[in-house]
Amino acid sequence: MKAALATATAALLLAVAPGQAQAPVSGPGRLAEPKVSELFIYGDDPCPASTNDLINVCVRLPDGDRYRIPENLRSDPNDVANQAWATRATEMQYVGRSGIGSCSTTGPGGMTGCFSDIVRAARAERNSPDNVNWNLLVEEARRERLSKIDAEAKAADLESQPPPAAAPPPPK
Repeated sequence: MKAALATATAALLLAVAPGQAQAPVSGPGRLAEPKVSELFIYGDDPCPASTNDLINVCVRLPDGDRYRIPENLRSDPNDVANQAWATRATEMQYVGRSGIGSCSTTGPGGMTGCFSDIVRAARAERNSPDNVNWNLLVEEARRERLSKIDAEAKAADLESQPPPAAAPPPPK
C-alpha cells in the first residue's frame, strides 16, 4: 500500500513539474534564463564561447560562402511569385482582349489599339531618365572645338605679328 501511495505521489509530482519547469526562472536567489544566439560561422573560425547570460549556437558553413548572398535570398527576382499583385492584375487585364482598342489581328477595329500602344511606348521612351539629349551633346562638343580653334588662332596671330618698333628718342 505504501508503494502504491509513493507511486501516486510521484506521478502527481511529475504531472505538476513540467508546468513549473516552464515558468520563468527569475527572482531573488534564482538565475534568469540565458539568451540564445544563433550564429553562422564560416570556415575554421572559432565559435564564441557561451556565458552564463548567453548561449551561442553555431552553424558552420564553408569558407567560400562567407560573402555570398544567403540561400533564402538567392531566388529568381523575376519569378511570378515575387511580382507584386498590381503587376499581375495589370497583366491579367490584357488576357483574351480582342476587338476595338485591343491591337489584335482579330475582331473589328483591332488595329486602332495599336496606335495607342505606339503612343504609350513613345511617351515612356521620351520620359525615361536615361534619355540622351543629342542636340545638347553636339552643341557642347562644338563649343569646346571652337574654343580650341580660337585659342590656337590667337596664339598664331601673336607669333606672326612683327615685334614692336623701338621708340624714337624724344626731341630736344
